[in-house]
Amino acid sequence: MTPAVSPRRMGVRPLPVGLLLLLLTGVPSWGASPLVSEVRTFSTRYHENLPRLDTIREELQQEVKMDSDVDSLVALAQVCFVWGDIRATTSAQKLDSYDRGRHVAKRAMELKPKSPEAHFWYATNTARWGQTNGVLRSLFLLSAVQEEIRIILDLDPKFTPVYSLAGNVLYEVPRLLGGDVNKAEEMFRKGLEQDSKFTGMRVGLAKTLIKQGRTAEARRELQAVLDEKEPHNLADWVMKDSKQARRLLESID
Repeated sequence: MTPAVSPRRMGVRPLPVGLLLLLLTGVPSWGASPLVSEVRTFSTRYHENLPRLDTIREELQQEVKMDSDVDSLVALAQVCFVWGDIRATTSAQKLDSYDRGRHVAKRAMELKPKSPEAHFWYATNTARWGQTNGVLRSLFLLSAVQEEIRIILDLDPKFTPVYSLAGNVLYEVPRLLGGDVNKAEEMFRKGLEQDSKFTGMRVGLAKTLIKQGRTAEARRELQAVLDEKEPHNLADWVMKDSKQARRLLESID
């Protein structure tokens, strides 16, 4: 019997176990980039290291230049929105960040038309850009945002953040142009039915109640935001929601 010849003696290195399993199963060996994975966890803890937002945004911008995959584009769109809210110090910086976010999200939508996340971050950055620029000066974007909300609800009615977006749009836009505080309240309440710890949603509900003259109810909602021990997004609660709740409580008191 001819003795077996070792692959190493023939100058052939054996395949790593992981790659061998890949070839046998056909399962991709790659996953989300480290930056995308970091965004998924850091998005709820960014208040612990605000300068890291700057670095992540810059690194993601470089990453999508080399490889514009959907996950990286969506992650960058999300970071652009947060950076505009938290790190930008001028209106020009905010507008630039939101605009960049909406453009990369649009690229993600083109690559994956049925991605609720891509549609959401496109609509969210667009809406915030319009709000920062001035609602009346940005009405040309309103129909696009409304259409994106409709698409997201069709794709996934359980995608909770869309109810916050829809509620805020209905609250911000003048009634003659489609705004409706009663429908805004409905959207916020639907979102809270899905996630009662979504404190940004509860702040939005409180604002609509104040606008309706229901200050006692609004006060209860705002106090619930301040009392929340396990918010849906701790970073948003620390940096935005709790601060806004306190300001609103002071204004109605």
